Amino acid sequence: MFILAWPLVVAQLAQNALFTTDVIMMGWLGPEFLAGGTLATAFFSPFLLLGGGIVGAVAPLAAQALGGKKIKNVRRVIRQGFWACLIVSALLIPLIWQIGPIYRMLGQDPVLISHAETYMHIAVFVLLPGLGLFAIRAFLSALGSTQVILYVTLGGVVINALFNYALMFGNFGFPRLELRGAAITTVIANIAMFLALMIFTLRHRRYKRFHILLRLWKPDWQRLRDIFRIGTPIGLTIMAEVGLFSVATVFIGWLGTDAVAAHAVALQCASLAFMVPLGIGMASTVRVGLAFGSGDNDGVTKAGWMSIYVGTGFMAITALAFITMPGIFVRLFLDPTDPANAAALALAAVYLGMAGLFQLVDGAQVVAASALRGLSDTKIPMFVAIFSYWVIGMPVAYIAGFVFDLEGIGVWLGLAAGLAVAAVVLTARFAMREKLGLLNRSHLIGAQ
Repeated sequence: MFILAWPLVVAQLAQNALFTTDVIMMGWLGPEFLAGGTLATAFFSPFLLLGGGIVGAVAPLAAQALGGKKIKNVRRVIRQGFWACLIVSALLIPLIWQIGPIYRMLGQDPVLISHAETYMHIAVFVLLPGLGLFAIRAFLSALGSTQVILYVTLGGVVINALFNYALMFGNFGFPRLELRGAAITTVIANIAMFLALMIFTLRHRRYKRFHILLRLWKPDWQRLRDIFRIGTPIGLTIMAEVGLFSVATVFIGWLGTDAVAAHAVALQCASLAFMVPLGIGMASTVRVGLAFGSGDNDGVTKAGWMSIYVGTGFMAITALAFITMPGIFVRLFLDPTDPANAAALALAAVYLGMAGLFQLVDGAQVVAASALRGLSDTKIPMFVAIFSYWVIGMPVAYIAGFVFDLEGIGVWLGLAAGLAVAAVVLTARFAMREKLGLLNRSHLIGAQ
């Protein structure tokens, strides 16, 4: 598990570093730019991850096909994964474009809406290469080739940092584009990473035998249906969780610019920690899928539980760090010597301490959900996520924040409540997988 997972963990950390770099540099522009950029990414992320979840079905389906030694099906899965990228992008881009009118309906600050709209009307075009990146990464993960994902992602971090520095601030002779520069850089970095992984896959002797672009124009309706059947619940599960955090950002937006900037800092730190169990979960999906496809129930048990133990163990460390030392982290994002940042710094330290409270359950829920995906069990976990985050988490966030006047602290309590319910139910479902009939292999793509 560790051999497969560690490059994915570091790659996820590096992927998150792309956004962390954006957040840090937006903070250098000032709290208004940081708050506007945060509203934009909070709006965009659920849609990107919805699409990423759909095309991410390539990983368990390809792993199950490999476990069942159905090599031809592997090519069919990734090829239809690219079809899914085109379909999802065509549906979501027009909706994302409406960020301005939607935020105006939600009563956000007009100045922050203007910044968010400026950023998003460029960054929206990252959707197609970004989803293509999800698909090709899922394919390579299923084949156990995670180190190349790490190297390419690290290269993307370097490209993102350099172009951000050049385009946001007008360095190296480039014009100063501020948030527009950050958006352009995001698109460039994702295109570069997608092309790098595609070239690697097409040219490497181990992978070119799959001929992933062979008859790309030819539909394979069964595999396309399988991707949407398995992937849509995955995407909606991720969207339910990320959507809760986006609604929390809207709630925080009612509290003012300093609160939004502080929330952005705390959320970025929490997101960075989350990348570790997320990478472990990706490895869990592949390992559980391979064992499931080959009929190895003992392998399913070992792969799933080991991932849950390691993911939650790491998050225990981050919980301790966030609760006991929040100031160290928040000062990386906001200049403590600038008096204008004093209020945002104080709030960020409080919010990050709250984030420490839900680290264990956040790690448990993502790894348990990933292990279930390896069994193609995605529909019930989707309903669990929707219930946990929207029936429990969102009302608690609103009531604690604005009825009991806990404001941002109450909003973060709601996040913790939703994650805790999801963690308990999903972990219990994996533990009861045999009693629930989740080890039935009659629906496997390899059996078709």
